[in-house]
Amino acid sequence: MSALPPGSVIGVLGGGQLGQMLALAAAPLGFRVHVYTDRPGPATQVCPLQTVAPYEDLDALDAFAAAVDVVTCEFENVPAAAAERLAASVPVRPGPRALATCQDRVAEKTLLRELGVPTAPWGVAEGPADVARLARELGRPCILKTARMGYDGKGQARIREGTDPAAAWAEAMGHAPGVHGVVEGFVDFDCEVSVIVARGLPDAAGAVPVATYEPVRNMHAGGILRRTQAPAGVAPEVAREAVRLARTVADELDIVGLLAVEMFVEPGGSLRVNELAARPHNSGHWTQDGAVTSQFEQCVRAVCGLPLGSTARTGRTVMHNLIGDDVRDAQDWLARPGAHLHLYGKAEVRPGRKLGHVNVVQPEGS
Repeated sequence: MSALPPGSVIGVLGGGQLGQMLALAAAPLGFRVHVYTDRPGPATQVCPLQTVAPYEDLDALDAFAAAVDVVTCEFENVPAAAAERLAASVPVRPGPRALATCQDRVAEKTLLRELGVPTAPWGVAEGPADVARLARELGRPCILKTARMGYDGKGQARIREGTDPAAAWAEAMGHAPGVHGVVEGFVDFDCEVSVIVARGLPDAAGAVPVATYEPVRNMHAGGILRRTQAPAGVAPEVAREAVRLARTVADELDIVGLLAVEMFVEPGGSLRVNELAARPHNSGHWTQDGAVTSQFEQCVRAVCGLPLGSTARTGRTVMHNLIGDDVRDAQDWLARPGAHLHLYGKAEVRPGRKLGHVNVVQPEGS
């Protein structure tokens, strides 16, 4: 398939910081970005082309489709119906099936099971009675998560000895009422890693270009990613298996764009996939300053049919998220050698809110 020419317009569903960074990466390649979002955000600060309307507004969706050459997304909770509406008249990359799978934990885990990809033990919960049953079957501690709309620790409740299933249900489902839940068994793991896979459009012979970033190690606190370390520092065979699993899922979903795959590394080196995201991912922010091609530029290349870029590291990188009050001292990072500051332009500082990040890059061997 032919590449989109310079001057083409990339439609981005979502107005957050990932959309902002996609737009900034698209501009040097000659592309414009048109953002569709239900509320102003970091992406609308840098994109003169923007539609601010509900995702259920069919007239606005149709006008957006007519104004762009391809559509991608910067967050996975875009209603599947909106993606399907757009796909009827403009390419949506990744496609509606990938988006629908990655935004629903039941669909996601069912796909992984069908592929033979290991996950934590799990079961579907429709109410407190199911939570109680699954806690008995899977053992405590375990965790209840909303099947949809959960992120950064929201929509989750830990179930320990003595936890009331009804209280856990109310805590988790208060974030996303009216949806079902998933109860996951406890996984004893040494660390969490993630792999980002980029897949482009097939060539004339049907071959699909694929570029994979090496696994990175992620550190969380309170359900929110705090730090990412590249490289992950895992055994070579673990890294190879992580890449294989990520590519298996990306191929099955026929991703055009990016797929991020988060995994637990167990003490013996076995892997269990935790979550998928068919978009740029927080754990890939290190690539902006620590890789030859950033995940954002790679996403633009993939969805526009351009050759994929090199995923090689340019140094050892640690990404630090700036969360809540962290941002008040953000400029202090600039005095540190190798530090690169990225602020998102969010006006309100509140606990748990991602307001920026810093990439600290050190040359190899230093």
